[in-house]
Amino acid sequence: MVLPEGFALPPLPYLVVLLAAVALVAGALARSDPHVSDRIVLALTPWVVVGSSLHALFVLEWVPEAVAPLLGTPSVYLSTFVVAGLVWLAGIRTAADPERPVVVVGVLAASAVVAYAIARGSETGLRLFWPLVGLVLAFLLAGALWAATRWTHPSVTAATGATGALALFGHSLDAVSTAVGVDLLGFGERTPVSRAVLDVAASLPTAETFGVGWLFVLVKLVIAEAVVILFADFVREDPREGFLLLGAVAAVGLGPGAHNLLLFVVTG
Repeated sequence: MVLPEGFALPPLPYLVVLLAAVALVAGALARSDPHVSDRIVLALTPWVVVGSSLHALFVLEWVPEAVAPLLGTPSVYLSTFVVAGLVWLAGIRTAADPERPVVVVGVLAASAVVAYAIARGSETGLRLFWPLVGLVLAFLLAGALWAATRWTHPSVTAATGATGALALFGHSLDAVSTAVGVDLLGFGERTPVSRAVLDVAASLPTAETFGVGWLFVLVKLVIAEAVVILFADFVREDPREGFLLLGAVAAVGLGPGAHNLLLFVVTG
């Protein structure tokens, strides 16, 4: 079992419509032949927050039943891609700087979803301290690791640019937020592979003193660093596919991390 708890396809009518929409948007983007660099990856970053925040609302059952099947796992990723892809297409066809509408609409959408979640959560109380500590610690760890990479492998940071830094931050946020949730807030881990790492840490003599999250943080950061280093040549050889795939790697960390923090805040 490697899939996270709660992983389920939506009902067939929703699935058919969603897959058709994904195919149409992906096909239109391919035909548009957009320029891809780390700028578009950064512009799409707020959309990762949109998707992760919508999924948090789904977990809390704060969404209408009519749209709930589109916001579970994995359908929320596809739903977010469709909307973000449409905004990107509109930018390609109407704007001299296509990244601008992508990031502007993404920031507005993310702000609206997060604001709604906080407003709902404030009815029963918010938890701010530990999520903020986790966010700051994730920034510090990712910054230190990026600085070390820049010192030891300057060609890697030059090739991957902001997307490489985002990948390190995304996985740092996922790792630290998981550690905070498990060790300090009493949350569990839904992904079996991650849970296995936590179980190994729980079996060590350090568990009572340092908790179990530290090993997960260490493993995630080592893997993220290795992936960024391995992707450097790929990005140099094929910037389009390299940046898109490295951006996807970043999203795999940033999405769960943002989801965790929002969930911690609104379930105070």
